[in-house]
Amino acid sequence: MNRTPVAILGATGYTGAELIRLLDQHPHFEIAYLGAHSQQGKRAGEVITSIGNPAIANMILQASDTPIPDSIPLIFTALPHGASANIIASLINNGKRVIDLSADFRHQSSQTYLEAYQAEHPCPELFPLAIYGLSELQRDRIKNCQLLANPGCYPTSLLLPLIPLLQKRLIDPNYIIVDSKSGTSGAGRSAKTNLLYCEINEGMSAYGLPRHRHNWEMEEWAQCLGGLTANIHFVPHIIPMTRGMMSTIHLQGGHAQAWHETLCATYQNEPFIQILPYGELPSTHHVRGSNRCSIGMIATGENCGVIVSCIDNLLKGASGQAIQNANIMFGFEETTGLSSYATWP
Repeated sequence: MNRTPVAILGATGYTGAELIRLLDQHPHFEIAYLGAHSQQGKRAGEVITSIGNPAIANMILQASDTPIPDSIPLIFTALPHGASANIIASLINNGKRVIDLSADFRHQSSQTYLEAYQAEHPCPELFPLAIYGLSELQRDRIKNCQLLANPGCYPTSLLLPLIPLLQKRLIDPNYIIVDSKSGTSGAGRSAKTNLLYCEINEGMSAYGLPRHRHNWEMEEWAQCLGGLTANIHFVPHIIPMTRGMMSTIHLQGGHAQAWHETLCATYQNEPFIQILPYGELPSTHHVRGSNRCSIGMIATGENCGVIVSCIDNLLKGASGQAIQNANIMFGFEETTGLSSYATWP
């Protein structure tokens, strides 16, 4: 069976490497091009030693702005925010379909992007073209899109449980407190002093305050997809583990039992959303290595409660959701090439 050739730009970062691992096993996609600007000219296997397929390990990494062959219809861009937009504009002009894992097209206006990232957007004319790829809630719009903005990991962990509750008016949108914790892979592969083993081991720290850049993304899409203006108080933390993300969401305005019933009804047929029995809470161990979001909740009072949402930040929070979206875009079974099973122990 013929496989659709794909390219990955930013192939040697953590999300790019995860795309390689997943796409190499995909029955309908075939890796045909790898770009990594800072590592150009090297073999992929020199930089990502985990690659087991010799054909991919021996591929020469290209500069990110090298023209993509006409035979490749789909490009995954796993570049830092700010580095993707101009490259994507060129790809779109050449008729490519793009799944962007950066933040460059996650917003609906250049003003919101400016507020979140403190930089002018170089290609604001592309905002109307971009579809926000929260797979389970945007499926119909994803199918025919040319430019897909893959959601951030923190927003994915929050928006999946939050949006159905906003749609049903089951919570107070002005009281949403989110305490999130992420493994260090969420900070990327670039060398950073604060991520050295001696700096991060046996410790935990909050960062991104007073307002983390993902806050804008969360509130924008909570309003757009949930139908209510949401006031989200969000504090992220980095913890000394490699991968995994847990968002503890404090809500009020209703009973957690009703939230549970709504989320069960919303996601009952979704292979990558697991709603635990009422009163049970998930762990990052439950989702590590899978494309699943595991959600649990419990009441903490008569009119308030807590939802705990866990994902693997490199899978459902990045590369896994990107491939889920690629499956939707190309009409393949949505679960193809992805696992709902976590690694254990």
